[in-house]
Amino acid sequence: MRLPPSSFAVAAAISCLAAARTSTAFLSSPSAPLAVKPPPLGPINHVANHPSSNVHRPASSLHATSAALHDTSLSPGILAIDSALPTLSSLFSQLRTLPYFSLYSVDMLASCEYLPQDLFECYTESCEIYPVDDDDVPSTIKEEDFNEHTFELDGWARWDMPSDDYYSTLDFPEDYTGYDGAEIWKFIHQRIGFQELDDEYDGDDWKADFNKAVSGLHAMVSAQVVRGMKEKISSSESGALDPEAYAWTDPTVEFERRLGPHGETPESVENLYFTMMLLLSGVKAAKSRLLADCDSGKISSDGANVLKSILSHPLLEDPSIDVASSRLKAHASKDSNSLWEARMRTRDLMRIMNCVQCNKCRFHGKISTMGLSTALQLAVGARGMGGDVEKVHRVELAALITSLGKFSSGIELCLEMQ
Repeated sequence: MRLPPSSFAVAAAISCLAAARTSTAFLSSPSAPLAVKPPPLGPINHVANHPSSNVHRPASSLHATSAALHDTSLSPGILAIDSALPTLSSLFSQLRTLPYFSLYSVDMLASCEYLPQDLFECYTESCEIYPVDDDDVPSTIKEEDFNEHTFELDGWARWDMPSDDYYSTLDFPEDYTGYDGAEIWKFIHQRIGFQELDDEYDGDDWKADFNKAVSGLHAMVSAQVVRGMKEKISSSESGALDPEAYAWTDPTVEFERRLGPHGETPESVENLYFTMMLLLSGVKAAKSRLLADCDSGKISSDGANVLKSILSHPLLEDPSIDVASSRLKAHASKDSNSLWEARMRTRDLMRIMNCVQCNKCRFHGKISTMGLSTALQLAVGARGMGGDVEKVHRVELAALITSLGKFSSGIELCLEMQ
């Protein structure tokens, strides 16, 4: 993993604390030694005070990072995504209200199989989630999930077996909970990610592409953490800001540490775009299946109209977004006999989420990793030539679309903070 810079252009005390931290996973820890005095109450104009901001630039020319691209072939796709976000973001928000895309049956009691752990009690209520009432789960979703419970032993992912307990992303959206998952991300990058590559993220190898996609996943989570911090600070007058429950770090400092060009992973925002391109290509590949679910009534008529607006958006037809999946396919086709390693590690990526001891973080972590695994499955398949969309389950399609919305929101945060 890449080390943080020695200082930031912020107040010295906060900067030293932030730079000393190792990379956190889903959210910061209430027990971490970095708890600092909460930022001032009320909204903060972080963009104007950010050291790398250029307040004189017109909004249309803002970019999500000032770091130089390592893979310049991604540039047209990045510009296309930035241009499309204003019209796409509201559509993703509307889809989140629909049962098809918001309800998931997740095993919250599964044991961690990868790390020794002490029992951890999250210090805030924001860690917890609760099942929705049984009557609020459409019978069509239950039936479909139960009918689709089978999976390939050598497939790309294994979702939890369906049960009567369903949880809603609408009731429990992404949040800043105060949980520290540093050990989870350390395991992901050092054990699940591929090591000993000439270039960790941009080498001529599908293993580098895998690392880049996982790094993009991490970047998305980091963006959601920073957004959660900002939202809690801005709503502090209503009592959301609790210095006893949360380890507070200034969001601007946290953004710079996690996602800045001089932070722990200078390529993090580039990797964020790379992974979003993979998800976009996955949705494009699943278009016929999603439209069929609209026409069959599995997706409500209102939801179908919103989804069709997304599926017909010009961004999905822009060839520039296919650069990431084309790169992955080209590398995979040269080494198709070793792709079992990618499938195995993607399954591990899903199962390490059982080591996350914040239930809300576990819930969203599983959805996001399932979304990524679905995109990889559709892009590469078993032999590098692409997967069969007819074998993709409802929960995988829902996670793919939901994850795309998460990445869109993450990139918007990066654009806002620059």
